[in-house]
Amino acid sequence: MKIFLKILINIIISINLALAEELKVFDFTETELSELQVRKVRGADNKTLYTVGINDNGNYLKSVADNAASGLGKEIKIDLDKTPFINITWKIEKDLSGIRENTKKGHDFAARVFVIKKTGATPLSNRAINYVFSSNNEVGANFPSPYTKKSIDNVLASTKDNLNEWVTVKANVKEDFKRLHNLDVKELDGIAIMSDTDNSKKKSIAYFQNIYFSSQ
Repeated sequence: MKIFLKILINIIISINLALAEELKVFDFTETELSELQVRKVRGADNKTLYTVGINDNGNYLKSVADNAASGLGKEIKIDLDKTPFINITWKIEKDLSGIRENTKKGHDFAARVFVIKKTGATPLSNRAINYVFSSNNEVGANFPSPYTKKSIDNVLASTKDNLNEWVTVKANVKEDFKRLHNLDVKELDGIAIMSDTDNSKKKSIAYFQNIYFSSQ
């Protein structure tokens, strides 16, 4: 009987995995890198350097921000009713310890992934959640950007726990928009990656890999 139950459970798990939906966002290839929208932060002296590489787990993006700030963006429709979970694998080789990330002078992150919802006619009206790999805050912390309350920084990983180690994280974006913005969002309009050090004037090194949305 125990063997039968174990087999039945394994079958159910296999069926659930097969039914799970996934939407890959980035390929991290040279071709894709040339096609992504590059946006330099106003006032930044330099652009972040992004390069692609490969390891045993596939393609990855490396970012080096040396007193720099620019992001890579993609306009993409993501159905949060079907795939509400964002999944990110990332690593911080050189972090930004000692800065106050919720202030204008210290609002830098070695690695961040923005999810964006258009809520008006101009980019300034957009709402965003900024999933960050923090150098100074604990996982679970969240606070409005000191530049705009329409973007909320939400800490999914911290170098206090994982410095120079690959970390995989997951978050329910649909629930986070309700919790952090009090918005019922059914569809995202874009996603962006950024490493920035223009406020602290420091240098960071980070890696991104395997960013996708899933149903569970």
